[in-house]
Amino acid sequence: MTITTTAATEAATQFPSSFRDCERIIVQELADVLDHMDETQIDALVNLIANAHKVFFVGVGRVELALEAIAKRLAHLGVDTVMVGQITEPAICGQDLLIVGSGSGKTGFPLFIAGKAKSFGAKVARIGIVEDCPMKQYTDLFVHVPAAGKPGSGTKPSQQPMTSLFEQSLLLVGDAIAMSMVRKRDIDLDSLWEYHANLE
Repeated sequence: MTITTTAATEAATQFPSSFRDCERIIVQELADVLDHMDETQIDALVNLIANAHKVFFVGVGRVELALEAIAKRLAHLGVDTVMVGQITEPAICGQDLLIVGSGSGKTGFPLFIAGKAKSFGAKVARIGIVEDCPMKQYTDLFVHVPAAGKPGSGTKPSQQPMTSLFEQSLLLVGDAIAMSMVRKRDIDLDSLWEYHANLE
């Protein structure tokens, strides 16, 4: 019994499991990722968004959820945003932008959609982890998020499960972009509430 308890104590010391310990790990990892992002890439993405007629988003799984939050936030700034697959999705054209969230750049559905968007003349921006990937041929702008990727991707490891760090970073990048747009346009924050849903 003493050996088991000692082993459990050592494991707990090696792998912190309390909320505060996990919180510190997550915040530190996020700060490290965001600190190592290229601001010129973000600025280029902001310009693409500002000049696009409509901004489409595509991703799968938890990445799609983060993109939905970004699309909603940009809609609050008056940007015409569309999630690929939504029931009211309009046609994409050469004046539009597709933002792809894909860490690996080789996930089937986003890869197919990126190719379709390019065939209609739209700009394609990808936010991801791995630059050299099949989606590279369709991408006008790559925004590198130096987060943990899938096994075998050669990226920096994370103490969080799977690709949590990428999805968290993606959401914060979107909020930083929105905040940048608010300040560049000198938008009054209180005025944004007119875009907020009111059927609630």
